[in-house]
Amino acid sequence: MNAKRFALAITVLWFLCAQNLSAQVDESPNPAASPPNMLVLVHQEFRFGKEGERQKLAALMARACDPLNVPNDWIDLEAISGSPESLSFDPFDSFEQVDAAFAGWPRIFAAHPELARTQEEYNALLVGERTIIAVRRDDLGFRPQAIDFSKARFLRVLEVRLNPGHERDFVEAFRILGGAYERIKATTPWVVYQVNVGIPSPSFLVFMPLRDLRQNDDLLNWRKDIREAEGEDAASQMEQIAREAYAATESNLYAINPGASRVSKDFADGDPAFWSPKPSASKPAPRKEAEAKPKP
Repeated sequence: MNAKRFALAITVLWFLCAQNLSAQVDESPNPAASPPNMLVLVHQEFRFGKEGERQKLAALMARACDPLNVPNDWIDLEAISGSPESLSFDPFDSFEQVDAAFAGWPRIFAAHPELARTQEEYNALLVGERTIIAVRRDDLGFRPQAIDFSKARFLRVLEVRLNPGHERDFVEAFRILGGAYERIKATTPWVVYQVNVGIPSPSFLVFMPLRDLRQNDDLLNWRKDIREAEGEDAASQMEQIAREAYAATESNLYAINPGASRVSKDFADGDPAFWSPKPSASKPAPRKEAEAKPKP
């Protein structure tokens, strides 16, 4: 097995093992924050040194949309690894809903010119943009019904691009990994989406929400446990799939920015202190010395 293919196999294993088994097991997940049927993912790169301005404009637009009947919600993600970028994570139920959103936004901007101007300022900072539409694959995820995005602070995203004709190999690889997780009684879930448009097919995206970055600390130990749970035959099969099926893999980490996100009230109720923090009460300004003392 050459070094490149071995690295691809380990990337998938690393992604799935670098988690703490105790994640998201202490409470029932918020149904409003479960993985959506479809995702529109918008990767955006900005002019150097403009990230602060981008965050400010993104927050202004999100809060301006709160009282409006806008056609969709989104979670704003900021890259911690990989290229400097933001990623908009937009949940949808169907292509019909995606179509309604694309048709609805021009009407929103026409009715609210101040919002349109803010969007133009935001777009002026862009140097690159890529949009992906992906559909959830329930046969590939591991306990996706346990995922609660409202409790997440970070999101780990694995992109797997396959060589043509190897979709079944990818499915088999994740069946093996899912079985290994079951055998070690793991409870950390992930959800898989198949890319429909936006990047070369066949491609898959794996999402795993994280509450904190400490969940990555057990990487080496979990890798060993998973491999032992797979067994040597399954591990060899995984390596063969990596050699033949994977064209490329990339794993990146994003931080969730609630201030630049727009989510439903039901979603935010899963963790209102994070998604809808109340403004802190400002203290009254101290009186000046001349005002504090009575005049003679």
